[in-house]
Amino acid sequence: MTAQLSNPRLNAPLNPNLPSSLLPDLPPDANLLVIRLRSIGDVVLTLPAVQALHDWRPDLKIHILVEPLCVPLLESHPAISEVIVLRKFWDTVRQLRRRHFASAFNMHGGPTSAFLTRLSGAPVRVCWAQRQFSSFYNVQVPIHFPVAGRIEMHTAEHRLQQFLWTGLPEKPLPAAKVYVDPKAANLVRQRLAEQGVKPGEPYAVFRPGASQANKRWPVERFAAIARWLREAYGIASVVNLGPGDEQIEAEVRKHFASVGAIMDSLDLRGLIALLAGSCFFLGNDTGPTHIAAALDKKCVVIFGASDSKVWSPWKTEYRIVENPFPCKQCPRGECESLAASQCIFSIRVEDVREACEALLQESRESPLRSSRSSQ
Repeated sequence: MTAQLSNPRLNAPLNPNLPSSLLPDLPPDANLLVIRLRSIGDVVLTLPAVQALHDWRPDLKIHILVEPLCVPLLESHPAISEVIVLRKFWDTVRQLRRRHFASAFNMHGGPTSAFLTRLSGAPVRVCWAQRQFSSFYNVQVPIHFPVAGRIEMHTAEHRLQQFLWTGLPEKPLPAAKVYVDPKAANLVRQRLAEQGVKPGEPYAVFRPGASQANKRWPVERFAAIARWLREAYGIASVVNLGPGDEQIEAEVRKHFASVGAIMDSLDLRGLIALLAGSCFFLGNDTGPTHIAAALDKKCVVIFGASDSKVWSPWKTEYRIVENPFPCKQCPRGECESLAASQCIFSIRVEDVREACEALLQESRESPLRSSRSSQ
């Protein structure tokens, strides 16, 4: 006999053994929970899948549970009915159970999100197969379930897997979108003016920080690009320092003292506003890269020990500069028989300058052309 689960707020029983019927069979105005904890980039790259679901069934009420840091990424998003903030665990559980969710989609997969999914009260609980606490999920998405006919995919496509498996018709995945807070935009304009960036003056945002040393291109090379951008294109440079960038702060202040403005102590709303006002983004593989892409900014991204096929900017004009070595996702952060990672340090200033120039020149010649990959 096929097991059926019910929820008192739903009009009909749900059948987790027929996963492709779950989303199509939901009644109008059903509440859905999407859980995506942790990093900025992961939250941004969940938004295309959420938008795709909303475009197909705008009646569904999509609630997203995130950690406090990431709330500004979701504010004013038209596809999201409610942003739920993870605070004290049991308080969050009580908040979830009051929503009477029809389905819960765990797009994080860690232990905290697993327990929140299980305790949410949703009769249908979806996650990828072979994750921790797999017994908590009565719908498990095969790891190699294809998107766009491929099993190797971008992170944004990986997020779409859960919705496709449960019945969302497959169509081209849209871009991510984030929205600017007007108060933050005014504050950023004031701070830029205080640092000599005139109103209306084009500026590029530089993000030299990253979570790991093998993902950080040297600061002095960023400064060399900043000098070239000013001389060749008349573009000012604004360096953003964020949490965790203490290790490079002294170098940034030393090398950018005479070539660019330095914007630190910005909260996430301020960072979104700073990026929204820019004409160009240059940085390592970090969360702000994906915010810039979601704002449809031109991006040049420098990759060291991470996989550009998985983490490239999603659906914006971009260029990637990668290390020349065949290894990816180095497990130890060190090259074989060497004391430190060599990959990102092997990328030359000339390599990055050529990528910037190609993208800027292409935009001058044909503003509507895109350097998107096959996304």
